[in-house]
Amino acid sequence: MTPSGLASPPAWSVVVPTIGRPSLRALLDTLAAQPLGAVLPAPEAVVVCDDRPLTAAEPLDVDDVALPVRVVRVGGRGPAAARNAGWRRVRTPWVLFLDDDVLLPAGWAEAFAADLAAADSEPDVAATQGRLRVPLPAHRPPTDWERSTGGLEGARWATADMAYRRTALVAVDGFDERFPRAYREDADLALRVRQAGWRLHVGDRVTTHPVRPADDRVSVRVQAGARDDALLRAAHGPRWRDLAQTGRGRFAWHVATVAAATAGGAALVAGRPRAAAAAGAAWAALTADLVRIRVLPGPRPGDEGWRDEWRRMALTSVVLPFAAVRHRVAGTIAHRGGAPPWRPPVRAVLFDRDGTLVHDVPYNGDPSQVRAVAGARELLDALRAAGVRVGLVSNQSGIGRGLLTDAQVTAVNARVTDLLGSFGTVQVCPHTDDDGCTCRKPAPGMVLAAARELGVAPWECAVVGDIGADVEAALAAGARPVLVPTPATLPEEVDAAPEVATDLRAALVAVLPDVVGTPADRLDAQPVDAAPHEPEVGTETEVAA
Repeated sequence: MTPSGLASPPAWSVVVPTIGRPSLRALLDTLAAQPLGAVLPAPEAVVVCDDRPLTAAEPLDVDDVALPVRVVRVGGRGPAAARNAGWRRVRTPWVLFLDDDVLLPAGWAEAFAADLAAADSEPDVAATQGRLRVPLPAHRPPTDWERSTGGLEGARWATADMAYRRTALVAVDGFDERFPRAYREDADLALRVRQAGWRLHVGDRVTTHPVRPADDRVSVRVQAGARDDALLRAAHGPRWRDLAQTGRGRFAWHVATVAAATAGGAALVAGRPRAAAAAGAAWAALTADLVRIRVLPGPRPGDEGWRDEWRRMALTSVVLPFAAVRHRVAGTIAHRGGAPPWRPPVRAVLFDRDGTLVHDVPYNGDPSQVRAVAGARELLDALRAAGVRVGLVSNQSGIGRGLLTDAQVTAVNARVTDLLGSFGTVQVCPHTDDDGCTCRKPAPGMVLAAARELGVAPWECAVVGDIGADVEAALAAGARPVLVPTPATLPEEVDAAPEVATDLRAALVAVLPDVVGTPADRLDAQPVDAAPHEPEVGTETEVAA
């Protein structure tokens, strides 16, 4: 029992999106320091979603953390995509999302145990939110950036510390990956979850959110969030702020400031100096007012750093309204046709080669040995006829091992094309596990590259393969995976797959039922039996650790 007398909390996992901040290690250390296993069961998994570009080579500082940490490369696609890549890998009833710049103080575990048990006891509660505390300086008034961070204390449904019931995440397909920034993606998720009939709770646990360092232009850069406001309006209508329980900001004043500056410039060009002077005065007054409301709550003369803060506020207040309006206009244009519900339909299917489209011949460099899987040509032709793009994503470590040449792999792929028709993209990874590349499945590199070449978003892709590495690559890239087991597929890979199909047709029916076959061909999303398999030396059915 928890200290509150409720039943013990259920199993849970942790997902942490990160861009490699040093604060990540501090967070993990404070989590490991909690009395896990006493008042609170230890998390079954801690998935750290590395959202740096795939070119980033410096490893994250997580190796000796006393937690079951697993790092997943996501490819710099934003926190919504990173969180999805994390929660879709775990199977616990609850998933706790933590930002990489928060700290868990003493007593957090006890309070979280009570929050989680209370939420779990009410079946219609989808999530429980932690209360954020932002430490601000006591020796002087806070700066503009510090006050902005401090606003998180009153934010609703911020995923800096937010535990979601996994069934609720499945019901709404998780975070909307069309939000590329850490700004509105959590508000959108909470809105969709509530619209689906769930309730959200604010818990009693307290999580510390320090103010992270920032440069002089941070207030201008964050105006890019205005694009996300446009997406929310397109997706949820003009009342989205009320529905999502978000603040309104000063956008109307920014529009007035930009309009005054534009009118002044136009009048000056037209040779109307009085009108230009009047518009210029209006712009100056509005800009001065913005400087005033940003400076007054902050450091005063004599306080530490006050000169730098006043200079920063004066300079950025000139630019800030134009940045906000520019981003809002760009977002409005981008979503002028509206935004379909998340998740948009599949527009492309990426196939593993060996064991999926053609029978697996270990390290095959002979085109004459290529044999297509029964019915594969007809199924791919049906996709092409329906306008669905098709691609090939294939690990070929035989090249890296010196067992195959590039020319042999190219010749085999050409034979696959002869038998199955053309592919819009063919991605081949020649590396071995020891190379540490980001293209070899289960890394997402080939899936992301294929999506770019096909002109679709990663979340508009499905990936069909026969081993766990195919599933892992799809999840990391934000694509929809379907596993088609063969005798080479390990039972644990089947158990871990979000979707399993009996054969290639059933896999395509699962993602595109209107294009191929009928729902009767689909296998229920239950693990299928597969005999344990020890990969033969020299086979391509390698299972990534």
